[in-house]
Amino acid sequence: MKLLRHLATALLAALPLFALAQAADFPSKPIRIVVPFPPGGATDEAARLIATQMGAHWGQPVVVDNRPGAGGNVGSDIVAKSAPDGYTLVMGVTGSHAINISLYSKMPYDPVKDFVAISQVAVVPNVLVVHPSVPAKNLAELVALAKTEPGKLNYASLGNGTAAHLGMEMLKTAAGIDVTHVPYKGSAPAVSDLIAGQVQMMVDGLPSSLPHVKAGQLRAIALTSLHRSPSLPDLPTIAETYPGFYADAWSGLFAPKGTPKPIVDKISTEVQRILRLPDVRQKLAALGAEPVGSTPAEFEAHVQREIAKWAKVVKSSGAKVD
Repeated sequence: MKLLRHLATALLAALPLFALAQAADFPSKPIRIVVPFPPGGATDEAARLIATQMGAHWGQPVVVDNRPGAGGNVGSDIVAKSAPDGYTLVMGVTGSHAINISLYSKMPYDPVKDFVAISQVAVVPNVLVVHPSVPAKNLAELVALAKTEPGKLNYASLGNGTAAHLGMEMLKTAAGIDVTHVPYKGSAPAVSDLIAGQVQMMVDGLPSSLPHVKAGQLRAIALTSLHRSPSLPDLPTIAETYPGFYADAWSGLFAPKGTPKPIVDKISTEVQRILRLPDVRQKLAALGAEPVGSTPAEFEAHVQREIAKWAKVVKSSGAKVD
């Protein structure tokens, strides 16, 4: 028995050294980054920027694998059930790793228990926009208008339970207003009907709405970010009126739970290095995305805060997906 205890103690003591040795040799084969959405869009493009730079620096192919479905759940579940060795990662987003756990009645994975956070990659600001016929030039006027006509104004969203939908629900709670939700299947048809005046307002990604704002087809009211955007420096944030309001879309890399910490740290350090490169920052800016680059601990804390925040919004809105 003593011999077995000594062997067990020696084995436990050797595990950290073994993990460090694994990290030193990592990567020794191709890495796969699963994007749980179709090709195109800010999340996919950001993943490809990371993959290209990572592959060139490490001398191993880094492949982006698009696995869309169920609001990001399909691709994320593939990674949750993959070997925890650092060779299969997922570019998770606000929905897949913060909202869906409260929104879906049945989840194939737990965004905290089944994943380890690596690094937040980027944030894409959302903007509250209205049709030019709406007689409100700023947030205060829009809130006042909604209070005088409760339930008469309506807002479009990219779909039930999306950040665009729940972002407006957050505003309804913060401002104490009643506006009617009209869900669409994606940004394009929602924006199209907003421009046509079929709906009065919506929260949408700034890159999607900005051309229409500049063309005078839509009026920007406020950003959902914590700070103003260089794209519209004079446009205030909702947080300037309702402190703490934050409903932007974010993305970041996750690995399956159990991935050795030295490997997680090595990937995180590499991602942070990539996001400091001027060329990468410029390309992300062209997508309307702001680079972040956080440590695993910082990103994990962010995810925990986001899960708690969106759980309250989902509950208050009554949104559910079966």
